[in-house]
Amino acid sequence: MALCFLMAGTGCVSHKVERVDVEEAIDLSGRWNDTDSRTVASDMVEQVLSGNWITEHMRTHGGQKPVVIVGLVYNKTSEHIDASTFIKDVEKAFIQSNKVRLVQAGEKREELRKERAAQQEFASMETAKKWGRELGADYMLNGDIASIVDTYKREQVTYYQTSLELTNLETNEVVWIGDKKIKKYIVK
Repeated sequence: MALCFLMAGTGCVSHKVERVDVEEAIDLSGRWNDTDSRTVASDMVEQVLSGNWITEHMRTHGGQKPVVIVGLVYNKTSEHIDASTFIKDVEKAFIQSNKVRLVQAGEKREELRKERAAQQEFASMETAKKWGRELGADYMLNGDIASIVDTYKREQVTYYQTSLELTNLETNEVVWIGDKKIKKYIVK
């Protein structure tokens, strides 16, 4: 009898794991996923980098590339979306474009400042990094991810809109606004 319970407990359980290419689009639930994050980040960065604001900045600042800081991207959906992966995709694309300079934001910036403070006490004077030499950002990019869900019986349509704004930090002028929309049809 015990053998039957053991076999029943282990025989019915099936678990399979396989490695897949990280670029492969796999949409199991219909919710926001890694493919959405990468696609939206790529499209949004392409939009922002093709805006006239870069040319205008370089014209008025002696040809210098604009310095950008990526702020918060708020999740305004009913889903759990970790916006940090989206933000990291945007930051990576900015650096790879070589059209803007990127500075750290938030907690990472504070961590760098703590290290600089520690160097003042523990590093030699010749190698300690000086205070007041941070590169100030010219523009901040931030925005939100929102969704609208329409459900009827076993069908659902989820519409996502990611909106980003780029703001001049000195003047608070919004110099660029863009969005990317995704619509998913799900049959349950």
